[in-house]
Amino acid sequence: MLTLIQNDQDVPSGKFLEWLREYKLPIRIIKSYSGEDFPSLSKTSALIVLGGAMGVHDSSRFPYLLAVRSYIRQAVIQEVPLLGICLGGQLLADALGASVHSQRNGELGIHSIEVLPPGASDPLFHELPEIFTTFQWHNDSFEIPEGAVCLASSANCAQQAFRYGVRQYGLQFHPEVTRDIVTSWIESSGVVDDASWILADFIRKEEEYTAVSRKILKNFLRIAHLLR
Repeated sequence: MLTLIQNDQDVPSGKFLEWLREYKLPIRIIKSYSGEDFPSLSKTSALIVLGGAMGVHDSSRFPYLLAVRSYIRQAVIQEVPLLGICLGGQLLADALGASVHSQRNGELGIHSIEVLPPGASDPLFHELPEIFTTFQWHNDSFEIPEGAVCLASSANCAQQAFRYGVRQYGLQFHPEVTRDIVTSWIESSGVVDDASWILADFIRKEEEYTAVSRKILKNFLRIAHLLR
């Protein structure tokens, strides 16, 4: 059973859920913000931890983040395949003892990611171009945990992806969003005065973005031995 942890009601699994259902994989969505219990890791074949508008250091306002971080740490110890996205990647970095910086290296909208030499040979980025297009929506950023490998970078945020061990990954970017999700974030956040360019860029690059995102998910599922 693949488990998706949703940390924010406004940050759903988007395209990932659509593709997982298409692959006919058994999945369960745990809404951590609603206090739902986490399943036993012995019954979890892989774990995807989604993002959220809050930060790693906001556990006083969102105490459930402490439980999510603890669950991630146990998943690492038990070597459960794990993919952390944005806040999920930051929580993984934090659980591994790395620093997560607030209001540093933020990015919004469509950006180019460069796959670094270690990433070029990593199965998560198998058959992806050296430079690919993805979507960003973050103000915070993580450092690479001790013992982990940095896999990708961008012009404004040097740490875009890392692998810890064999099958645990943290991503800073969002490979799961849809046009509707992007629209809702723009409308609800108020982070910029005129965000119309963000949606326009996304629509212009949507086909390329979606192809890359689907490949990343499929690669992760293969790493987790859930797809051939």
